[in-house]
Amino acid sequence: MRPPLRLAVAAASLLAALPLGAQTPAPAPAPAPAPAANPFAPVPIAPHPLAGPISAPYVRTTPPTDRVIQRIVEEGTARSDVARLAQALSDSVGPRLSGSPANLGASDWALAQYRAWGVPARRERYGTFAGWRRGVTHLDLLTPRVRTLEATTLAWSPGTGNRYLDGEVVALPDSTVAGGFDAWAAGHARGRFVLVSAPQRSCRSPQQWEEFGTPESRERERAAQDSVRQAWGARVRAAGPASVVSAGGSGGPGGLQERLRAAGALGVLTSTFSNYPGIDKIFGSPRQVLPTLDVSCEDYGLLARLAERGSRPRVRLFADGEALGEQPVYNTVAELRGREKPDEYVVLSAHFDSWDGASGATDNGTGTVVMMEAMRILKQVLPRPRRTILAGHWTGEEQGLNGSRAFTEDHPEVVRGLQALFNQDNGTGRIVNMSAGGLRGAGPALRRYLGEIPGEITRFIRFDDVGAPAAGGSDNASFACYGAPAFGLGSLSWDYGFTTWHTNRDTYDKLVMDDVRSNALLVAMLAYQASEDPQTMPRDRVDPLPVSPATGRPGTWPSCTKALRSTEGYRR
Repeated sequence: MRPPLRLAVAAASLLAALPLGAQTPAPAPAPAPAPAANPFAPVPIAPHPLAGPISAPYVRTTPPTDRVIQRIVEEGTARSDVARLAQALSDSVGPRLSGSPANLGASDWALAQYRAWGVPARRERYGTFAGWRRGVTHLDLLTPRVRTLEATTLAWSPGTGNRYLDGEVVALPDSTVAGGFDAWAAGHARGRFVLVSAPQRSCRSPQQWEEFGTPESRERERAAQDSVRQAWGARVRAAGPASVVSAGGSGGPGGLQERLRAAGALGVLTSTFSNYPGIDKIFGSPRQVLPTLDVSCEDYGLLARLAERGSRPRVRLFADGEALGEQPVYNTVAELRGREKPDEYVVLSAHFDSWDGASGATDNGTGTVVMMEAMRILKQVLPRPRRTILAGHWTGEEQGLNGSRAFTEDHPEVVRGLQALFNQDNGTGRIVNMSAGGLRGAGPALRRYLGEIPGEITRFIRFDDVGAPAAGGSDNASFACYGAPAFGLGSLSWDYGFTTWHTNRDTYDKLVMDDVRSNALLVAMLAYQASEDPQTMPRDRVDPLPVSPATGRPGTWPSCTKALRSTEGYRR
């Protein structure tokens, strides 16, 4: 558009009045536009409260003076084998379900590593467990549209017998269905796949709801999901007892799967959402009697909505899985024999088995690699320790600490002669928590050990001089129940509980290699000092134990539970 005439004449007159050769003043530069907000940028998150360093008397401000600790740092830094071990264990060896050929293959791999380092190692059989071989799984939606679904069989699930199974998907009936579950099953289960888990209304993370949702929509969504969960809980209860691992479990005679099989169902579809899109927890039970799958939150919700709205979805399943009967199960134990006190022991503890929905990278591949790397370092710098140093790679942990419990029963001499056990089993993060495990005199000894370790490592560790004995959850509990000095090394979370713990995303890419290397150095230094300590670790118990936050009463010392040595008696 041209300017108005009067403005054009005025402009011409102004230019004519300028001296010859004069230049029009340059216009002032326009201010730079403010950068547009990126609607996809994540909101900055404050560091985790345990992620930062602390000041404590045991955190060194000068380099370590102990020559062996200096050598441990040099060996574990300049020649670290952590990354290679972690990649091989996670990617090539893979998941290590107890009783599976993969678990035995993992033991072979560990024995070969120790043999290459010149560290004596052995396999110790402690019983049997249900053997199972995982094969491929493929689940496709056929109608009302075609889609390949994200799904995998649960551990120990029966396969489809080397054939495809096609069938409609139906949901468990309402708990008030006329005639009860058996009447419904007789008319609706045969030749069909049955949804047995409560679907999620939303597969977004709770963090996204908090960040973007209005208070009103968040509250409505919570209430609606609670209602769905309660209704489905009533459906499952009306159908019969189910496994505590998931609604897909058998529950034994008269249980959900047994009743569905008797009614002619083709399979069971479940979903265990782990708070993030695409992440599910994958369990399983040797007592499953039908092909049983975890279907991703998103695809399970799709099937549930189609079924509930009368769209009659049909799917096709191919699942390769083979039950192998009772198979021998083993712990893998490496040993550096003590030169002066061979009947006193330092144990590096980490369970070796895993669930098999992914790679078992952080549960507990990281703990396994930490203990293996610590043994490798110690072989180089302390080949003849004062006390015997063992690395215990336990199996059957996920089914109830069975490998470590069996070891304590089979080796009471180790429990009696235990100077210290260090256990790590909660992910890839650097160690930030330690305690004396309820042993009154252990606190000063452990503080003394920490005081010799480089401050770059100990500056993150919150140490509790009292603490409480492990009562379950990981393998140090198998030793602590005897009053033995068994200490847990607690890692920084890295959102372990929702992202990787027992999930289909527990893979190599989730490892934080700097933290794993640091943990291996820490364990090697703790083991060295415990081995060479002229004093025996005290075992006097704190009495009373600290007050339990759950009960409001002082804790009690845990009792020891016998190891389960076969699948018989396994209740999940």
